[in-house]
Amino acid sequence: MTTPVCSSEFTRYEFTSYVRTKGPALLRTARSLTPNPSDAEDLLQTALTKTYLAWERIDDHRALDSYVRRTLVNTRTSLWRKRRVDEFATDELPEPAAVDAVPDGAEHQAQRDAMLRAIARLPARQRAMVVLRYYEDMSEAQTAEALGVSVGTVKSAVSRALSKLREDPELLVG
Repeated sequence: MTTPVCSSEFTRYEFTSYVRTKGPALLRTARSLTPNPSDAEDLLQTALTKTYLAWERIDDHRALDSYVRRTLVNTRTSLWRKRRVDEFATDELPEPAAVDAVPDGAEHQAQRDAMLRAIARLPARQRAMVVLRYYEDMSEAQTAEALGVSVGTVKSAVSRALSKLREDPELLVG
């Protein structure tokens, strides 16, 4: 039995509308999960492809944001496991050294960049929880549901992640 063309057209329209509306926010989430902007775009594209393929099976389209975020985290985790050996930490940053006189806007951006680098150094699971809690502004219960873990797991993992961030030498204010 074949699917009528109008159903497929409607699905494509719904999906396209969803991506146009939520795409920028989802890209921010993807960028929080991976340090490389190109990898973030690839991650989002992969997650949206998986979402499109599952579109007809998703019962509650009001929960699409959670579905896509969960797909982003799962896809990133899978990619991380595959590339685990190929990624190496380095003390050198490819950016040139900062100029002594930094305007307030630049200082703010530098602090933000330092925070994103520190978050990127967290273990993948902790990073996902911090991103969902503080960048996506999800509650502990929503984060737990999105990741398929208990609220207690979210609380303890976020607590450990925040402790690591507090001790990060790059973030220490001197």
